[in-house]
Amino acid sequence: MNKKELKEFLDTKVEQYNHPRFIESDPIQVPHQFSKKEDIEISGFLTATIAWGNRKSIINNANRMMALLDQAPYDFIKNHSESDLEKLGGFVHRTFNGLDFIQFVKSLKHIYNNHGGLETVFSSGVDNNNLQLAIHRFKSIFFEIEHLERTKKHVSDPLKNSAAKRINMYLRWMARQDNNGVDFGIWNSISPALLSCPLDVHSGNVARKLKLLKRKQNDGKALLELDTALRKLDSNDPVKYDFALFGLGVFEGF
Repeated sequence: MNKKELKEFLDTKVEQYNHPRFIESDPIQVPHQFSKKEDIEISGFLTATIAWGNRKSIINNANRMMALLDQAPYDFIKNHSESDLEKLGGFVHRTFNGLDFIQFVKSLKHIYNNHGGLETVFSSGVDNNNLQLAIHRFKSIFFEIEHLERTKKHVSDPLKNSAAKRINMYLRWMARQDNNGVDFGIWNSISPALLSCPLDVHSGNVARKLKLLKRKQNDGKALLELDTALRKLDSNDPVKYDFALFGLGVFEGF
């Protein structure tokens, strides 16, 4: 396919998958249970944090997280006592356990009490239109309180050549305006033009087959290569092609 044909093909796939039906089998359904901005962004962040492995397991465990937070994540984050945290101790999703969950709750409280919330932290970290740098700065703020060293592995750092798939997916959820009711678009302080594709095994393999990506590893360098290619297809909304790449890989076995 030449560039024009490739764009037409991918745009068709975006229309196919960037649809409310997508929510039914995707972890994004968890923050869609809420209507308050803070509840959406907190539930989205926690869901994205555990978004690796079996999708059904991700959704089930993210819903369990919300139940442990009394279906009111913002209120729990802001007002929990030490004794309230005890019930989180038994949570586990793969290598993310109750100790990590408790640490995340404490770090989120720090961010809302002292840094103006998740949107403010991410948007204030943007430098030279670079969201990967913003993710790095977010991690520094997230762990500037007393923390467990083991928990740091659950927040990726693009400056260590990580593709930061889960955080980039989360930023897509929060900042991208899709007008189709899938992505929320509730963060107006971050331009969708700056978003990066959540690069994982599915999107990476499809991107290589479509010659959008040459690098074999799904790392930070590969993400830069893929972002550059997708921005040539749509400079204002490059990450919309995540729907096409993911859909082709997961649902069509492309």
